Amino acid sequence: MKAFAHPDHALHTPSWFVMRGRLRPNFEVPARATALLEGLSRLRIAPELPPEAPRSAIEAIHPARYLDFLRDAPAEWAALPDPGPELVPNMHPTPEMLAQGGGAGPHVISRLGGYTADTGCPIGPGTWQASLSAAACALAAASEAASGRTAYALCRPPGHHAYPARAGGHCYLNNAAIAAQALRDAGAARVAVLDVDSHHGNGTQGAFWARGDVLTVSVHGDPDGYYPWFIGRAGERGAGAGEGCNLNLPLARGTGDEGWLAAIEHGLSAIRAFRADALVVSLGFDASEHEPLNYLSVTADGFARAAALISTARLPSAIVQEGGYDVERLPALLERFIGAWNG
Repeated sequence: MKAFAHPDHALHTPSWFVMRGRLRPNFEVPARATALLEGLSRLRIAPELPPEAPRSAIEAIHPARYLDFLRDAPAEWAALPDPGPELVPNMHPTPEMLAQGGGAGPHVISRLGGYTADTGCPIGPGTWQASLSAAACALAAASEAASGRTAYALCRPPGHHAYPARAGGHCYLNNAAIAAQALRDAGAARVAVLDVDSHHGNGTQGAFWARGDVLTVSVHGDPDGYYPWFIGRAGERGAGAGEGCNLNLPLARGTGDEGWLAAIEHGLSAIRAFRADALVVSLGFDASEHEPLNYLSVTADGFARAAALISTARLPSAIVQEGGYDVERLPALLERFIGAWNG
């Protein structure tokens, strides 16, 4: 199996986020990618540098105005009086504001509020380039899948919480959605996204909500007690042409291997019924029992069993890295997952 990684991951260095009213050290740090590279080394997989991501492939999911904001806003922020080192919003437009014709104005603080969903996506000077290179990894893996193979993309920062025009939850560009669209553009009539990160893939759901050519399946912690809190429930099924093409499988706190794997099998049954031509796997290791933000309780054996199970779909696949923040255990978890794929 080929793998793709880019050293630009180290350019994105967020320092903190807010959790239950306290500033916490940010878990989405460059050491995550270093640990995942160690996992690939244990598998004797030397990751390749991906080709540069074409702007058109990114704009197939994200509008140009949002991409320009991610690129240009740090310089505007730095020109403010006494700015902090990272762009973090202090206000978002509320539904009441929007219902009365409100919206973001030209000021960088106003646009920042409109283009972010929470305080968990600080934007620094290197965030844009790191995100662009992460998307390039996803596109390279999608290119392999378009040729009938399976590949792994070491994407950092992750992407599945990013909507087309809104960052959130450590995510800026939606790598999985970009990969899925690239597969469609390469000729796959139907593409499925299977998200096994412990958090709901809300951005991916949003990107394909009204489309019938991409099935989105997410296995995640119940949003009644877990991020992203407002969305990810079983009744969300898509709209218009996408009605029935979104499947959420929320799980209770403490769900371990058997319940998690049963939900993945349920998702695979939907993928088979959809007759997908290709698969994107949003691979998060934050379902691990050892996670600092633990909600589910999946073991290393569970991840290996999940890989073996998903690979039985026999679909060309782009495996796109999402979360997983227990840096010490990430190498072994990736080794177990990739090692068990088609094993």
